[in-house]
Amino acid sequence: MTLTVQNVLDKLMEPIGEIPNAVDTLVHGDPNMKIKGIATSFMPTCHVIQQVVKMGANLLITHEGLFYSHTHNTEILKNDPVYDEKRLLIHESRVAIYRFHDYWHRYQPDGIMVGLVRALEWEAYVSEHQPAATILIIPKMTVKEIAEYVKRRLGIPFVRVSGDLSAPCTRIGLLAGYRGGGALSIPLFEKEGLDLIIYGEGPEWETPEYVRDAVHLGRQKALIVLGHAESEEPGMKYLAEWLKVIFPNIPICFISEKPIFQVV
Repeated sequence: MTLTVQNVLDKLMEPIGEIPNAVDTLVHGDPNMKIKGIATSFMPTCHVIQQVVKMGANLLITHEGLFYSHTHNTEILKNDPVYDEKRLLIHESRVAIYRFHDYWHRYQPDGIMVGLVRALEWEAYVSEHQPAATILIIPKMTVKEIAEYVKRRLGIPFVRVSGDLSAPCTRIGLLAGYRGGGALSIPLFEKEGLDLIIYGEGPEWETPEYVRDAVHLGRQKALIVLGHAESEEPGMKYLAEWLKVIFPNIPICFISEKPIFQVV
């Protein structure tokens, strides 16, 4: 049986059903195109698209959007040379590009979170998978030890920390991507009795400032900020592994990117 782009998309959406107003969409390509190979990535950068072509694949499943907007808004990019050159690259690549965001987060448990927990080898410490957070109970480690461990396991050069590096931790809240806002993160500290929250990114004046005041008042709280891509790439790598089981006769791989920021 010929496997088409639409066959793959249907399989990805099957466990969830239809999500109204989802950002998930085939942003480029023909849904009836026969699949030669599949690649997954966190971000559809120019480098990633070039690598997809190099490996001979013709479907890229990416977590974030093509043109720097969560809602695929390209109004600000009219007459922008970077936008124009990237569009040309995509057109010439003949690669179908599907954004798999809302559906993957709606899997139970969240596919991105499963990938992150697996990458950290913390599966045995999961206490609860919540819709937007995973609660972990780990053997006692200091904040500094956890930061070093996370960097090593995720292969990232740095993390940012708020709180006492020497503070011991056992109860952790793990939140991937842009889930670091105060409205979501701050209540978890008291509700779940957390020593530490680890998230991808969020407003710097909300949860980090809460942690600063908490420490000043003698309360043991800490925060480790991974970066958005650093927290969600493992989930897209896990997606590639999952797809290999479903489509064993199709070449499938995950394409990573270098960290977007440098410390200078």
